[in-house]
Amino acid sequence: MIRIDLHTHSIASPDGGITLDQYKSVLGKKLDYIAITDHNRIDFALDAHKKLGDKIIVGEEIMTQDGEIIGLFLTKKILPFQGLNETIQQIKQQNGLVYVPHPFEAIRSGIAIENLKLHVENLDIIETINGRALSTKKSKQAIRFANKHKISHAVSSDSHGINGWGISYSIIEKRPSRTNLVSLLSQADYAYKKPGMRAILYPKYNRIKKALS
Repeated sequence: MIRIDLHTHSIASPDGGITLDQYKSVLGKKLDYIAITDHNRIDFALDAHKKLGDKIIVGEEIMTQDGEIIGLFLTKKILPFQGLNETIQQIKQQNGLVYVPHPFEAIRSGIAIENLKLHVENLDIIETINGRALSTKKSKQAIRFANKHKISHAVSSDSHGINGWGISYSIIEKRPSRTNLVSLLSQADYAYKKPGMRAILYPKYNRIKKALS
């Protein structure tokens, strides 16, 4: 049983708060593999991968003109605010995986269903449960969309801090790589537990804390 969380935010994100030591402390205890997916940057993730090894997956949550998309197994930063198609193609050019976070959630810059339908052939993973979601309504819609288009599911925490982390993740059978992760997720099990309000409000708290520091 390998526990993998594909959506987390370090202190490098404007609203993130997870430190390198905290990533190190969680690995092997609550989680086995973790993607660091900071907003529009990968420098922290690259450094963590160098220091902590392959159990850290380098990702980036990229703001496009149509909402946020995540690239996994990246080697270079992808610039934000480009078109969705252009961003997806740049992820693919790095041999990365295209991961859709919190789909259809307009309040959190999720990509609308009409736009996702235009790119289904290039979508590798749909986040069907986001650990910080206030409602399961969008999760049910995401599951239907993923099943209809035969896209692998993932449950991820979207953690922005240590509190409440390690309770929402996907469970796969083998060590993940860019070549086998999609297949492993197609047969995965999932763990999900709603975190406390502190974990849900981390982004606002972290932004205020950084603005005052």
